Amino acid sequence: MPGYGRADSEWDELVDAGREFLIERAKLGKLTTYTELNVTLARRTRLRSFDFERADERAAMGHLLGLIVERDQDLVPSDPPLMLSALVNYLNANDAGSGFYQLAKELQLLPSGALKDEKYVFWIRQVKGLHERHGAG
Repeated sequence: MPGYGRADSEWDELVDAGREFLIERAKLGKLTTYTELNVTLARRTRLRSFDFERADERAAMGHLLGLIVERDQDLVPSDPPLMLSALVNYLNANDAGSGFYQLAKELQLLPSGALKDEKYVFWIRQVKGLHERHGAG
């Protein structure tokens, strides 16, 4: 079902390109930012970029990251599940966005009442798990 003004075919292309890019980052043992992901997606797919000045476009990027996590888990299931979106953080920040933690709660990977320290530890474990899974040192 199309959403956020994009066709299903666009979402499929964005999910594939986004997943590929995040796996590349994991192989390098790196993180990325929403901005870098946005620029990379636009360059690789030639689709319009997300306009982070708009709340609906920020929500659309969050939706995309959820789709990437879902696709990755379908293709490469892990126990405990690893969320590729853990590799995406805000520019000049050292933590995931609130949408990451919300999705983790929805997937029952993080307790709904998790405190800030618990969230941070969960995020670090996710990042380390992704780096290990993809062969980063």
